[in-house]
Amino acid sequence: MPSKEAGVPHVQTSPQTCPDQSSPAVQAAIVRLRAEAEHLRRAAASHAVVDQAIGVLIAAGRLTPEQGWQVLRGVSQHRNVKLRRVAELVVGWGSGGQLPPDITTWIRVGIQRAAVTGDGPPGT
Repeated sequence: MPSKEAGVPHVQTSPQTCPDQSSPAVQAAIVRLRAEAEHLRRAAASHAVVDQAIGVLIAAGRLTPEQGWQVLRGVSQHRNVKLRRVAELVVGWGSGGQLPPDITTWIRVGIQRAAVTGDGPPGT
């Protein structure tokens, strides 16, 4: 009978119902699931830093969330730097760090383009 611990369903097993963990199929499944779990952990961390960077750009440039995303993505594409790395740099900058000059230039260009489009936040 399934039990719940901390909101996660668990299936209780006995030695008769537990698969042989030494079998190649079970070992392959364990390896695959561990790799998938690690991938999901990295994706969640990456998503968080991108969201934080968008927040920094929103505050610094008086942008909408969509504009912040467009600026971040544009810098990544134009400088050929992974989005997560650009996000890390922007978050560091928001905490008092320095941005590389080329990244600073592209952020300024992106913010200026967003201002020209006229779809900035209300009251701007």
